[in-house]
Amino acid sequence: GVGKTTLAQLVYNDTRIKNHFQLRVWLCVSENFDLTKLTKETIESVASEFESVVSWVSSVTTNMNLLQEDLSKKLEGKRFLLILDDVWNEDPEKWDTYRRALVTGGKGSRIVVTTRNKNVGNLMGGVTPYYLNQLCDNDCWYLFRTYAFVDGNSNAHPNLEIIGKEIVKKLKGLPLAL
Repeated sequence: GVGKTTLAQLVYNDTRIKNHFQLRVWLCVSENFDLTKLTKETIESVASEFESVVSWVSSVTTNMNLLQEDLSKKLEGKRFLLILDDVWNEDPEKWDTYRRALVTGGKGSRIVVTTRNKNVGNLMGGVTPYYLNQLCDNDCWYLFRTYAFVDGNSNAHPNLEIIGKEIVKKLKGLPLAL
């Protein structure tokens, strides 16, 4: 991909972010979206940060009202950063249900969503989405050269430089392919 997850990881692991938020949660959502499972995973992640025992509610019920109530209580007043990585689901009703449990979080709480789907970004509301673009050929070549050649110097191997530039064209600006 273009680096959405990598960028989110850099944010998540930044020392300033760690110091700013009382709680940080990273959840990989992917294609198989299950609201109950996502809510339980959120509860378990929050509980593991603040409690010595994992929440019993999330382990014994699939009742969404109970799960949401439990999550709301656990987040109440805590400033959190929640990263939802690789979101595909476009069902606004499910996302509204999930978000309702998050509103008790402290002032300044943030939710970051990575997705390939612009519709998902719009569903989440909030701030204007930040779109990552593919790298231009020059930037892609620079990255490739840096990793492929000693000291990034391709001049010592002109034949390999030609092959390298052909490889870069095939990558179509996707840094993850490097």
